[in-house]
Amino acid sequence: MNLFSNSSDASINLLPKDGIVNYYGQIFTREQADHYYQQLLHKIEWRNDEALMFGKLITTKRKVAWYAETDFEYTYSKVTKRALPWTSELLELKKIAEEKTGEPYNSCLLNLYHSGEEGMAWHSDGEKDLKKDGAIGSLSFGAERKFAFKHKASKETLGILLEHGSLLVMKGTTQTYWLHRLPPTKSVGSPRVNLTFRTIEGLR
Repeated sequence: MNLFSNSSDASINLLPKDGIVNYYGQIFTREQADHYYQQLLHKIEWRNDEALMFGKLITTKRKVAWYAETDFEYTYSKVTKRALPWTSELLELKKIAEEKTGEPYNSCLLNLYHSGEEGMAWHSDGEKDLKKDGAIGSLSFGAERKFAFKHKASKETLGILLEHGSLLVMKGTTQTYWLHRLPPTKSVGSPRVNLTFRTIEGLR
């Protein structure tokens, strides 16, 4: 796997073809990042994630939360979730992500990984409710983790280390042609909080 250097030049497209991924690096001071990390850990209504696999309902150790402009119902992994109203911290972070990326967002899916043993399998964010080729702004707080991409046709893989207080954006045809995942690792023993700001079609 080709591992990118953690350049914070957001004008660089990390993908060689068929999509756009920009890494902004750490956009918060350490003090700011630590503050948001603690607020998210303790104020978000975390619940264990559920997914329907091979006809069976699976509950993960990883916890999730879903927030949006309204109490919109959102389905992924064949399980429907109802969005919670924004918290003040999430509204602050949404505004920062929008200002940095120049993209509007109306919802946010949050993931809490308690340690490196918890990860995410290869997938693309292609749910039918998502804006086609819309931007997904990903903020990371807590433990530094590797984030990987794999081209669906060529199987080419590459990755980047997502730092505490960093921002990464996926847009264009990225979800059509690339898979991504958070590989598990035994070398990380502390939690990571990830926020993915999205645009849901028809959500006001």
